[in-house]
Amino acid sequence: MADVKKIATRDSYGSALKELGATAENLVVLDADLAGATKTATFQKAYPERHFDCGIAEANMTGVAAGLATMGLVPFASTFAMFAAGRAFEQVRNTIGYPHLNVKIGATHGGISVGEDGASHQCCEDFALMRSIPGMTVMCPADDVEARQMVKAAYEMEGPVYMRFGRAATPVFHSEDFKFEIGKGEVLRDGTDAAIIANGIMVPEAIEAGNMLAEAGIQVRVINMATIKPLDEELVLKAARECGKLVTVEEHSVIGGLGEAVCALVSEKSPVPVKRVGVNDEFGHSGPAAALLAQFGLCADNIVKQTKALLGK
Repeated sequence: MADVKKIATRDSYGSALKELGATAENLVVLDADLAGATKTATFQKAYPERHFDCGIAEANMTGVAAGLATMGLVPFASTFAMFAAGRAFEQVRNTIGYPHLNVKIGATHGGISVGEDGASHQCCEDFALMRSIPGMTVMCPADDVEARQMVKAAYEMEGPVYMRFGRAATPVFHSEDFKFEIGKGEVLRDGTDAAIIANGIMVPEAIEAGNMLAEAGIQVRVINMATIKPLDEELVLKAARECGKLVTVEEHSVIGGLGEAVCALVSEKSPVPVKRVGVNDEFGHSGPAAALLAQFGLCADNIVKQTKALLGK
């Protein structure tokens, strides 16, 4: 994918907010002294009167967002995933989730690909934390096109939403006529030997793995599952029935994320073998993003290896 355009989905987040701001007059953006990193500075420059820097105080920012939502505004509370899901979990649960307020959380810098910032900032637990909150929609886009559409879809729906965006630039593989829908997955490649279900920056890796497996005579179905909650149950169960074996891939702990959501579903409704590819029960560490992804097995080579092992090849 060397010649493919690459854009970090955090940049997509900032661009989408600016574009929405032109027509959505009730949209406000909050940030925790990270507007440059989360890219909400793009919105801030265009609509400074609707951008609020809450300082390094995510728990307070969450409460402010909740209050703004009760006034009929649609706040997008923005910070790093580690702080949005981790530091402010109690406030997200009690002030946004419990009253089911219309707050959107834009969490950037999720996963191992945060790189040199190290384990303290490499949040690989956010899907698990946010999935546990009743009524919370949890999503992670795969590229720029999907990310921008996701922000718009989040604005248009009623209720709390958690969206994770990445720090690193990732390949743009969707065309501009792609239509994102909350709760719906997307088949990117068809096959019946196995199905690979991925999200976020792991989707391009899953596509590449599918190509590599095809060269070995193995035809896999590749599915982009950008919405982790609610899961596209129909698409997952169809893959389970038609392919017989599933591989889930995510830049998240194997505990509590996409993999466990898929396992919970198929174990009840269509039991099949599932291999979860993600961060095992361990912390990350500082290093270049690409090297860390390879080290933790979040790459096409390891997806191929794990798929072949599942198939007994």
